[in-house]
Amino acid sequence: MISVFELFKIGIGPSSSHTVGPMVAAARFLTDLRELPEPPARVGVSLHGSLAFTGKGHGSDTAICLGLLGERPDRVDPDAVPGLVAGLEAEKAFFLGAARIAFDPASDLVLDTAEMLPRHTNGMRFTAEDAEGRTVLVRVYYSIGGGFVVDDAAETAPIDVVAPLPFDSADALLDLCEARGLSIAAIQLENELALRPRDEIEAGLDAIAAAMLACIERGLATGGVLPGRFKVRRRAKDLHARLQAGALKNAKSPSETMDRVSTYAIAVNEENAAGGRVVTAPTNGAAGIVPAVLRYLREICAEPSPEKTREFLLTAAAIGGLIKRNASISGAEVGCQGEVGSAASMAAAGLAAALGATPLQIENAAEIAMEHHLGMTCDPIGGLVQIPCIERNAFGAVKAIAASSLAMHGDGLHYVSLDEVIETMRQTGVDMQSKYKETSQGGLAVNVAEC
Repeated sequence: MISVFELFKIGIGPSSSHTVGPMVAAARFLTDLRELPEPPARVGVSLHGSLAFTGKGHGSDTAICLGLLGERPDRVDPDAVPGLVAGLEAEKAFFLGAARIAFDPASDLVLDTAEMLPRHTNGMRFTAEDAEGRTVLVRVYYSIGGGFVVDDAAETAPIDVVAPLPFDSADALLDLCEARGLSIAAIQLENELALRPRDEIEAGLDAIAAAMLACIERGLATGGVLPGRFKVRRRAKDLHARLQAGALKNAKSPSETMDRVSTYAIAVNEENAAGGRVVTAPTNGAAGIVPAVLRYLREICAEPSPEKTREFLLTAAAIGGLIKRNASISGAEVGCQGEVGSAASMAAAGLAAALGATPLQIENAAEIAMEHHLGMTCDPIGGLVQIPCIERNAFGAVKAIAASSLAMHGDGLHYVSLDEVIETMRQTGVDMQSKYKETSQGGLAVNVAEC
């Protein structure tokens, strides 16, 4: 099974696969270094594939430095990051206990666009040498989307347990719901209970929801420009101010509700682009969709309650787990359909569940949302998670709400199944040219002038 806490992880921006994943990989390598009989004298790192092409814009180099300094995505203070990296660059070394290990990011961290490692386009090779230059340790890791990291030896990202109510397809999930008389959220909860006690699950879900909603608030309160050479102006604060001013004047537009949802999604992804604290949902590039729809649920649709919020997140996780297992949530692997499309599908399912939909209607909502993101490329301009990523989250959130509404106006019976759409997304990703998969070598990334 894939746990809700694997799909929703608190970390920092701007990318789960290019920032969170490399930080996790570097931290794992640091753990392996501690197990050597003697500390090495020097460490070198090379990034490959999509990580090499867009690593600078996605902060992959910074993430590697932070991981080697012992930082973790869920614990690092975003405000402390510049000072930590500057210290490493000045020292040209990090410490393992009392041992000084040479590592100069300027020369020992290489973005290798020539070599593609075999298992995934987001590959990383870590090498440790002794004082004589002999290699004492080599590790290869792959960041496969959503902060999941695997190595050459084994897939260590998903938690490997025997779920009491296993399902590997949407059809199997619906059969379980019917046979057991349980909701999708209840099925997911039963499987989560195989990993940790109920009170820990509930506290974890509440913490995830709180982090999502707090990220929206930070985004709504912060103006200025985003980091990077394009100096993209942050819009969420001004958009929110206009909406609030209109409400005070009783001058509401017909589109106000959707405008608010779009603003919430933009707020999160502006925080992500600025390297702030976000929740992978299921990735950083698509982190604004689930929080925006969750706030829509709590603000517009129903009285806020922990129970409804947990049902939303558990249902979304069940759908996200199916997509992750049977296709991909990695933009570098299948394009943005795997990120924004997956997030919209998860949010649509979670919203429908929290509003009382049947399992069939929930599956239909997830299917509609994913179907209408098929073929979406990942072509960030300048390798930055800004254009078109931020606006895509706004549209993904609105599509999720529309999908949920359409499904709930029906009886759950429909022609195209969620399983068929997930498989179509996988096949489309396989057929998609690599230049459209988070390399910034095609699409908007080359057709928009950088000036």
